[in-house]
Amino acid sequence: MGSIDDFSRYSFPDDFVFGTSSSAYQYEGETNKHGRGPAIWDTFTEEHTERISDHSNGDVAIDFYHRYKEDVQRMKEMGMDAFRFSISWSRVIPHGRISAGVNEEGIKFYNDLIDDLLENGLQPYVTLFHWDTPQALEDKYGGFLSPNIVNDFRDFVDLCFKNFGDRVKKWITLNEPWMFSVQGYDLGTMAPGRISVVVNDPHRSLNTGATEVYTVTHHLLLAHAAAVKLYKKKYQSSQGGQIGITLVSHWFMDPLTNGDYPRNMHDFVGGRLPKFTAEESEMLKGSYDFIGINYYTAYYAQNIDADYQSVGFMSDARTTWTGERNGIPIGPQAGVKWLYIYPEGICKLLNYTKDHYRSPTIYITENGVDDVNSNASSLKEALDDPVREKSYKDHLKNVLRSINEHGVDVKGFFAWSLIDNFEWGNGYTVRFGLYYVDYTNNLKRYPKNSVKWFKQFLRRDSHSPVPHALPLKMVWFGMLKGQEMLECLRRGFKVQVVSICKLCQLLYE
Repeated sequence: MGSIDDFSRYSFPDDFVFGTSSSAYQYEGETNKHGRGPAIWDTFTEEHTERISDHSNGDVAIDFYHRYKEDVQRMKEMGMDAFRFSISWSRVIPHGRISAGVNEEGIKFYNDLIDDLLENGLQPYVTLFHWDTPQALEDKYGGFLSPNIVNDFRDFVDLCFKNFGDRVKKWITLNEPWMFSVQGYDLGTMAPGRISVVVNDPHRSLNTGATEVYTVTHHLLLAHAAAVKLYKKKYQSSQGGQIGITLVSHWFMDPLTNGDYPRNMHDFVGGRLPKFTAEESEMLKGSYDFIGINYYTAYYAQNIDADYQSVGFMSDARTTWTGERNGIPIGPQAGVKWLYIYPEGICKLLNYTKDHYRSPTIYITENGVDDVNSNASSLKEALDDPVREKSYKDHLKNVLRSINEHGVDVKGFFAWSLIDNFEWGNGYTVRFGLYYVDYTNNLKRYPKNSVKWFKQFLRRDSHSPVPHALPLKMVWFGMLKGQEMLECLRRGFKVQVVSICKLCQLLYE
């Protein structure tokens, strides 16, 4: 392998996957056309415009629905291996339930996208739920507040496995369910906008007793387990794929590993925390082939005393988060206030996950940074993103450290995101894309300078930069083993050795 100073895709294992991530509501547009039914984010952005920084929505987004072919070419030209996207539940089942009808036009859109990806050498990584519950199910029984959602979700994923599973080999049931639960049902900052901490805001729906955040999480976990059970029983052997989940926090990982919530949650939440039956617990245990981790930033945690006058997930957790300690930030701040750039944290998180959760296979399913100059005065200035380039390089080096030094089974890295897009509560005011979108000029895309870096980092041709020679001391001190040397020779590296005897010794090893 190349040294860290000759950093490229060849520094990583041969089967390591590089890609970009997206989601349906943030990318596609065409929300009320081509047979798609409304989702909770359509309703939220219409009824709660004050919760979106620029009062915008995803009605058009970046028009990926019509422009996916040109965007796929952008990924191909960069040298990417894969594209992670989500399937809009209400685009394929407009009213949420199979019995109410399937939208064949929606099925065709995703079939065409998958085929185009594969024709261009890109593997589809498909997320089944990225926070966009069909509004019809929200209206009928409260969406994920009801256990009825489990059967409807299972029917939805069954439709996806049946129609796309012959070509999709990596499935992700849920994207960051923590965000969906806490932001949507405790803080009220994301769809459907419910809140458990009483604040002076007439625009937010209140729920009582701070139970909804736990109820929703419970049903998310059961829906995930039901989807995995279905896939493994009905499809996995014939289709040859894998299924996992993208998440963070032991709130979710403990049930998936041990079949129950963490002990401290039982202690702090008490009777408001739902219970799994013995059958549900067994279904949850080990219900993944891999784990996806979205990593953007890190915080310091500070203990707080229980506030019995307040209810909500954050007060239950007895913890507050801060990006500073003794006035010193954990890392440089990006454009948005919540994002501190701390690349070392991704290595620490990977190591922690390996040590505490039985060494799972892991994909970094999202990592990125927004532009510090989102309000750039010129296009030239907007395309200059050295902070992003450095951030990706530093995060990837820390992923490599976790593999080489700690033996973490990391299989891939997905950048968020290929293109600037609708960033939930921030609307279009922040930009995470490798490509700049001119929202005033027909959504034209322009490559930022970080695209050039990725092209160089990912290129596979015969001119890929390799070290002229590995340092003599690496061999002399036994740092290069026989198998590693053979791999270096296979890739065209020149290897210096002290003597024929040393060469024979290395080959023997």
